[in-house]
Amino acid sequence: MNKTISIHKILLIESDQTPANEVRAALAEAGSGSFEVEWVRTLSEGLERLSGKGIDAVLLELSLPDSQGIVTFDKVFAAAPEVPILILGGNASEALAMEAVGHGAQDHLPLNHLDSYSLTRALRNAIERKAIEDALYDEKERALVTLNSIGDAVLCTDVSGNITYLNFVAETMTGWRREEATGKPLAEVFRIIDGTSRKSARDPMEMAVEQNRTVGLTVNCVLIRRDGFESAIEDSAAPIHDRAGLVTGAVIVFHDVSAARAMSLQMTHAAQHDVVTNLPNRLLLNDRITQAIALARRQKKTIAVIFLDLDRFKYINDSLGHATGDQLIQSVAKRLLACVRASDTISRQGGDEFAILLSEIATPEDAAKCATHILLSLSEPHSIGGQDLRIVGSIGISVYPEDGEDAETLIKNADTAMYHAKECGRNNFQFFKLEMNLKAVERQTLEGSLRCALERKEFLLHYQPKVNLNTGEITGVEALIRWQQPDRGLLQPSQFVSIAEDCGVIVQIGRWVLREACRQARAWQEAGLPPLPMAVNVSAVEFSDNGFVAGVRAILSETGLESRYLELELTESVLMEDAESMAAVLQELKAMGVHLAVDDFGTRYSSLSYLRRFPFDALKIDQSFVNQISSDPDESAMVSAIINMGKSLKHIVIAEGIETQQQRAYLRAHCCAEGQGFLFSPPLPATEFAHLLQTSMAGTVIH
Repeated sequence: MNKTISIHKILLIESDQTPANEVRAALAEAGSGSFEVEWVRTLSEGLERLSGKGIDAVLLELSLPDSQGIVTFDKVFAAAPEVPILILGGNASEALAMEAVGHGAQDHLPLNHLDSYSLTRALRNAIERKAIEDALYDEKERALVTLNSIGDAVLCTDVSGNITYLNFVAETMTGWRREEATGKPLAEVFRIIDGTSRKSARDPMEMAVEQNRTVGLTVNCVLIRRDGFESAIEDSAAPIHDRAGLVTGAVIVFHDVSAARAMSLQMTHAAQHDVVTNLPNRLLLNDRITQAIALARRQKKTIAVIFLDLDRFKYINDSLGHATGDQLIQSVAKRLLACVRASDTISRQGGDEFAILLSEIATPEDAAKCATHILLSLSEPHSIGGQDLRIVGSIGISVYPEDGEDAETLIKNADTAMYHAKECGRNNFQFFKLEMNLKAVERQTLEGSLRCALERKEFLLHYQPKVNLNTGEITGVEALIRWQQPDRGLLQPSQFVSIAEDCGVIVQIGRWVLREACRQARAWQEAGLPPLPMAVNVSAVEFSDNGFVAGVRAILSETGLESRYLELELTESVLMEDAESMAAVLQELKAMGVHLAVDDFGTRYSSLSYLRRFPFDALKIDQSFVNQISSDPDESAMVSAIINMGKSLKHIVIAEGIETQQQRAYLRAHCCAEGQGFLFSPPLPATEFAHLLQTSMAGTVIH
């Protein structure tokens, strides 16, 4: 194989014939024709040749007929700064040759070193060194252009913590120009504090160097610009290593999250507070009760939950209008706030219901005194729109730990006691008593027959369509379980699912639902009906079962349904049980091609962090929010916020429980993609749903 030999063109600028001949002879002796020498005698001839390009190196004598000394080198260097220049000994002194090296010459060669080995080696080294320098320069330029083009700020320090580099964004955010900042301590240029405590945040460079790993900036970190302007920032710091692996400094990458943080706080507040009263909603109340229980458990204290329902509010709201009703609700909220301590929490549960957390009471009598105070305060006339309105309430009270050891139980039992107060004539309060909870008796009866329901084939599925809110076309179907209970008739999921979870049969029931739904979806496809995604609800117990994913895979294989036609709906409580393991399971399902949706969104945690973290395709707005949609925009702000949240995360947003054209019009106006509810169709048996699909194939849409 012939090897290509690179030929380097050498320009020799030398006035004396003898050294010129020696140079050419030495390069010729190197062999293989690797050097091609062009010889000129004067500086002017050399400069003219350099203007034509194509020269790889210059051998220069500093004493020429038309130029003498260091000026000779400077002119050649100015004419071709990209070409390596080697100084020939000639008549020039050693000092002058060294001066030329100081001005940028690659090397100097005494006349007695012009043998073929030394000369060719010096030329090759000079050419290679120049090539390496050019490559490094190009790489550095590319890096600088890249760093100045990205949206993040980049700041570098040496191992002592002194600034070595800032990109353009970092200059803008810190208020320091790179030239000013270089060499200054990091703390002087990069001033960061904890946004909550206002104390200086720990030096991220110091942590990165000390731990020799990438570290995140302090949570809630705030950067103080040189002029005092503050901005919230996020990101990380990482150590820089040399070739030996030793830490030589650190790089800090950060960006401004002020707008995002403000939006997050705004959306978090909107998700946790009632629009009309700005009181905490049930989501935030649940969290507050949970925290209060944890504290009470440690300190062996007592807390109470008061559940208040306004009597005759619906009559006032319907007869005088929603605007007046909202003003009355706001007046009630103000009076409730005046009846409790700052450490207590008042929550609007929706409509005319309020719940109050008394975070610490000495005895149940303290809750009774508070309830009495509330009833007396409410009974005073409310001046609304120039007229005095009178309203009373019914109150139920539950006490921790006697009446429940979690938020849901305490609220439920207080609600049960409130209904007993209504039965006792309204405008009074009742403490929860075990005998009030008749559901417990019913539960025991149902639990016994529930264990045999699968064997007896008492379960069946009904199917409810999901509809494109713009076109009315059916876009999907949700499978909903029903129990044909021999003694009580057709039971809804709310009447038995929680019991099935507690008595340990929900996994078997869930497998049956999934298999039957997939089988039915495939059967419709084989019958020539349009293929639709089949949505199936998954409970927390099912999802946390070790064999869940394998079960889904087996059922898809068994029924022949393609995974893209299966959508699993999970509630927020399912996701919060164990975020780490939940994320892994969701990713595995996603990799199979199964679609994922968040069901009943807004009723529990509604955290932006899990929406980003988990690979959802769709977000379903709980029907309790849809029910609040009215002609008053403020009443519907929660729904609008949820739609915007889902759209920003590129999720399909589906509204549940649509019952009126007004609700549909609002959702469509706010770009909610899909919906389901009795406005379009109730859940139907399989045969009736198949007929609905056949109708849609004929061009009929659901209005």
